[in-house]
Amino acid sequence: MENYLGLSRLKRSPVRLILGPWTHGDRSLTHAGDVDFGPAAPVDGNLAEDFFILRRRWFDRWLKGVANGAETEPAVRVFVMGGGSERCNAAGRLDHGGRWRAAADWPLPQTEWTKFYLHSDRSLGRGMPFGGARPLECVYDPRNPVPTIGGALSSGEPIMRGGAYDQREGPTVFGAREPFRPLAERADVVVFATPPLDRDLEVTGPVTVQLWIACNCPDTDFTAKLIDVHPPNEDYPKGFAMNLTEGILRCRYRDSWEQPSLMVPGKVYAITIELFPVGNLFSRGHQLRLDISSSNFPHFDVNPNSGEPEGAMEHPRIAHNRIFVDAAHPSHLVLPVIPPGT
Repeated sequence: MENYLGLSRLKRSPVRLILGPWTHGDRSLTHAGDVDFGPAAPVDGNLAEDFFILRRRWFDRWLKGVANGAETEPAVRVFVMGGGSERCNAAGRLDHGGRWRAAADWPLPQTEWTKFYLHSDRSLGRGMPFGGARPLECVYDPRNPVPTIGGALSSGEPIMRGGAYDQREGPTVFGAREPFRPLAERADVVVFATPPLDRDLEVTGPVTVQLWIACNCPDTDFTAKLIDVHPPNEDYPKGFAMNLTEGILRCRYRDSWEQPSLMVPGKVYAITIELFPVGNLFSRGHQLRLDISSSNFPHFDVNPNSGEPEGAMEHPRIAHNRIFVDAAHPSHLVLPVIPPGT
């Protein structure tokens, strides 16, 4: 996404962006993990006959001068997940569905940047938090990190697998312990969720989380994961908490990647977590959920909270992390909401 933004602003020659629902190299599949996005998802048969023809068409036009109409194609094509039957298909995957959307630029020009605030009752909504709301505490033990369940990763099998999964621990999840349970029930995961939506909500574009935090240690991590909570049905009697995108920030890099600085224990800091971009339709009756924690392992390195140099974990410490959710420290999620009918 950053390549497209940089090149499209600096170059006079054509630049195109295609954003699909695939893991690395799997542009010809309809599924990622335990979720299927339907026959429209692959490049093959949708954007072109196959991926090689798609690329050759581009090079034929701009290197050979072949008049094949490639210049008339939209600058941005993004696959918006969602809208499927939500049942279990013949392959044993959740039918989440989806469709392609064309646009003139990225982020989409019609984007309405919308803040969803974190509240002390662990709700997520557009209203500002109360003035006297107390911070929420999350205890993070680097010896028992939150296990990775899917996400934007590759080349991790069999330790971890990329894609979309119900956010529940199980015997095949690396680092999970009995009794296996939903990640939302872990004490080191703070969950914020909207009520069931009364109408469809499309979220397509970059996602960020702004938090006000404090810690009793000189360093720690904060993670954020955006989740589409499907309501229960006959195939999924407990519902399906589908991970969409995630991000992480090591707090020593809160102000600069080049000049990291440790925290003063107990001091309040504002931090920003950048999540990977997303395209998803949250259907009516679904819940939009944000999980905040301090680990997502082994996808991301475990922070020992001690302030030691990167790669060292000689003196791990338990971090007592606080998330502020009051009017003076209005922690929030910023979503790229696409108006209906656009």
